[in-house]
Order: sequence, then structure tokens, then C-alpha cells
Amino acid sequence: MLSANIKELRKKHQLSQEQLAQKAGVTYSTLIKIESGSNKNPTLETLTKLASVFKVKIDALVGE
Repeated sequence: MLSANIKELRKKHQLSQEQLAQKAGVTYSTLIKIESGSNKNPTLETLTKLASVFKVKIDALVGE
């Protein structure tokens, strides 16, 4: 699940939600919505930015 995977990666990299949002260049509110599951379909651009922070492929974010 996308929200759980992002949260897990964020904690593994010891980043706060605010730090991750800044590093990825996405708004804090966008990140909160993705992590909470209220935004289940973020843009490809947003996923690409998040994946680049974690140095993983987008598949690692959206995979089960």
C-alpha cells in the first residue's frame, strides 16, 4: 500500500514529514494526504520526486 510504504521509507531514512516534503519538493499537505491514504492517486511527478529522495524506483513506493 502506497501510504504505508512511504511512511516506512520515511521512518527508515529518519525524516519527518516536513523534511521529506522539503527534500522532495512537494507541499507538506500533499505528503500528509498521501501518507494518510486520503490521496490514493498522487501524480506521477509527485511519486517520482518521492522515489528520488529514497533512491528507489516508483514500484517500491506503490508495490505491496
